[in-house]
Order: sequence, then C-alpha cells, then structure tokens
Amino acid sequence: MRRLKPLVTTGIRGLQEDSFPFRLYQKAKRLGVWNPADIDLTQDAKDWETLPVQMKDGILRLIAQFQAGEEAVTRDLLPLLMVVAKEGRIEEEMYLTTFLFEEAKHTEFFRLVLNALGIKEDLSHYHSETYHMIFNEILPGAMGRLEHDASPEAVAEASVVYNMFVEGVLAETGYYGFYQSLGQMRIMPGLLKGIEYLKKDESRHIAYGTFLLQRLIREHPPVLQVVIKKMEELAPLAVKLNEEAAARDSIFGPDHHANMMNFTARQLAARMDVLKKAQERPFDELFGFEENEHVG
Repeated sequence: MRRLKPLVTTGIRGLQEDSFPFRLYQKAKRLGVWNPADIDLTQDAKDWETLPVQMKDGILRLIAQFQAGEEAVTRDLLPLLMVVAKEGRIEEEMYLTTFLFEEAKHTEFFRLVLNALGIKEDLSHYHSETYHMIFNEILPGAMGRLEHDASPEAVAEASVVYNMFVEGVLAETGYYGFYQSLGQMRIMPGLLKGIEYLKKDESRHIAYGTFLLQRLIREHPPVLQVVIKKMEELAPLAVKLNEEAAARDSIFGPDHHANMMNFTARQLAARMDVLKKAQERPFDELFGFEENEHVG
C-alpha cells in the first residue's frame, strides 16, 4: 500500500528540533515523568478526618469534578492526535503522545486521592447540569467531530474547548480553589503536591493549544472569529459553574467565591488576549521559529 505522506525523519528534513512542539516534547520528557503512586497521602487521610462535614463536602465536590474531568479529557484527546498525525506534523504528534500520557496520570492521581480518603461511593451527584453539559456534551462533541471533520475551523473549535476553556479556565480556576482553601489551611500536602505537578503539566498543554490556535489563525485568518465566537459561547458556563459552587459551599465564605469569580474572569480575558496576538506579532517572536517553517 502506497503511503500518502512521506517519512521525513530519515530524509533531509529530519526532525525540526527548534520547533515549539518539539521543545515542548523535550520539556515533557524532563518534567512530566512524575509518578502519582509515589505521592504520600498518609497525612491527607489524617487531615481529612479532622475536617467538618460541610468542608469535606466542598473539597470533595472539587475533587470529584477534577476526577471526572481528567477522565473526560483523557478519553476525548485521541481524535486531535489522529488529525495531527494524518497531517504529517511529526513533532506535534510526538508532543501529543506525552500530553495523553499525562492526562492518564492525572486521572490516576485523583482516584488515588479518593482511595486514600476512603471514598468509594458514587460521586456523580457533585456534577451539576452545567458540568454535564461541558464534559458530557460540549467537550466530546467538539473532539469527536474531528473523526470526520479535520477542517481548520473544527480543529480550532476543539482546541478552544479543550485547551483554552477546560484547561485554561476551568482547571486553572480549580487549582486556585485548592490553593485558596487547602493551601491557606496548610492541610492535605499530598493532594497539593499532586496539584502542583498537574499544574505544570497543564501549562504545557495550554501552551500547545495556544500554539495550535495561533498557527491555525495565521494559516487561515477567518479562524480568529471562530475562536472568539466559541470563547464567547463558553464564558457564561464558567461563570455558572462558579455560581453553583458558591450556592453549595457556603462554608468557604463570600470572599472565597468572589475571588474565584474574579480569577475566572481574568483567565477568560487572558486566553483571548494571547490568541489575538497571532495577528499582531511575528510568528517567530511568538514561538521561536520562522513563520514559513512548515512543521508537517
């Protein structure tokens, strides 16, 4: 059977070692090899037993949302990897293999935390209607579309949902929530240590999503309007998730939830600002290689 794409790594082209995706791949190999099973959760289990019921409920809601969210992004990432592979973008594909590996570890980590706390019951009641809409409809819908539609617009919408919104807004807000509650109380150090690892992994994921979207915007300028429209559609859902949390977790107080809402707003604005720069700054300035350097 004849290959539609030539193999490039044995030819003159080789690997584009200075490209942004390949540098992310190298960074992931150095920093992304932590093992969830190595994190000691003994103190976390002890701290958990000292917490009042209402506080346990608030923390467990956040853990349950992360657990299901990490499972969802692990399950839904593969179509993007397949699109990139079919386009022959070997450096991006290499990086995405680490991306998927890390999402799987995140799924494992939160399950280990729940096991250490002795939580065995069904936690789906912590997933609100808005949460279900995002993780059971919007995310799989956008990613699953790539199985039959690899257009720049479809890829851009998938990356906006996955990288910019789920990772860049919702997950970042969740990390902030953990730091604002457990961090300030100086409890559950194992969970916070894992969160720190997750946050570093996700920073690379968001960086790749930013690269991907800015590449698409440069190659297909109308994609910017697709990106803006999608972010505008998603933004109210982030606000609604925060409102649902505030209504339920009263023990953390109004200041905590106001801080969470403000943080979410800042993340939404920051994601939009960085994407708009794709039409304002040279590509080599954004990512460290020439605009006409084709990565596929």
